[in-house]
Amino acid sequence: MDLVAAVLGLAILLGAGDALVRGAVALSLRLGIPALLVSLTVVAFGTSAPELLISVQAALDDAPGIAFGNVVGSNIANVLLVLGVPAMISAIDARDCDSRRNYAMMLGATAVYVVLCFLGPLGWPQGLFLLALLTLVLGDAYRAARAHRRAVAGAEADEAEIEDDLPEEIADADPNMPVWRLALFLGAGLIGLPAGAHLLIEGARGIATAMGVSEAAIGLTLVALGTSLPELATTVMAAMRKQADVALGNVIGSNIFNILAIMGVASLFGPLEVPPGLLTIDLWVMAASALVMWPFICGKMVIGRAAGGAMIAVYVGYVAFALTGGPV
Repeated sequence: MDLVAAVLGLAILLGAGDALVRGAVALSLRLGIPALLVSLTVVAFGTSAPELLISVQAALDDAPGIAFGNVVGSNIANVLLVLGVPAMISAIDARDCDSRRNYAMMLGATAVYVVLCFLGPLGWPQGLFLLALLTLVLGDAYRAARAHRRAVAGAEADEAEIEDDLPEEIADADPNMPVWRLALFLGAGLIGLPAGAHLLIEGARGIATAMGVSEAAIGLTLVALGTSLPELATTVMAAMRKQADVALGNVIGSNIFNILAIMGVASLFGPLEVPPGLLTIDLWVMAASALVMWPFICGKMVIGRAAGGAMIAVYVGYVAFALTGGPV
């Protein structure tokens, strides 16, 4: 029953997250908010809503191991699995895209997070600090996106003429969506997210007890893997379409949001005690995973089948280690 609760909770989370994004984007466009700003805020936060609700619910339920494990495990899975699987299907050629600036931000966010975890429990001061960094990242992304679009479309182009490369959630949005449908999407998201998070947390805790492993181990594996499925699907499609910038940007953006937004908000409900095992291995695996991207982004190398297979093998080994007595 615990496994059923966890799977059902995850399914509700993913469905509710998608409903919330659709409703929130339509409402934002209906209110006249620029689509570019919506893509950097509403879409980004909405697609991370399942992870956010899981971490907040874990903090409220005094299960910090799941909150930390969800973020750390998701960041590990995002690199090793979300890049590894698509590379096995179709090589990701990063030579023609420049993600170095955003990648540097991801490395910076990772370093800050590791330091904060070693300094002790994460409470509201640390949460506000992470959210302040998130504000700076969003501001920089907004300025860079506007500059890029205007450079491509011409200095005299208006917003309507330069919004052709926005996320799919924006491109498919209907600003004239009927009010009843808009309310239905928002209601499903706002009700389904906390309900799904509660089911998943309770199921995960039961599974941890039954397996004799820590809650952090379940957060690092089962919960993190489940919440990384949307990123995996997006990156597979991007790789098949030869859109290396989308594939890499999806992973980089998700990892930044996991640390700054999700852990930042969850820490406001703290203080969250850092599981000791996280400090000895899991944080370092996350940091090493982030550095794995260095030769592909900074060295302009192709992520081929050999590299993808190696990433998947390392991830499978890590999960097996975490579930069979690793120090988490």
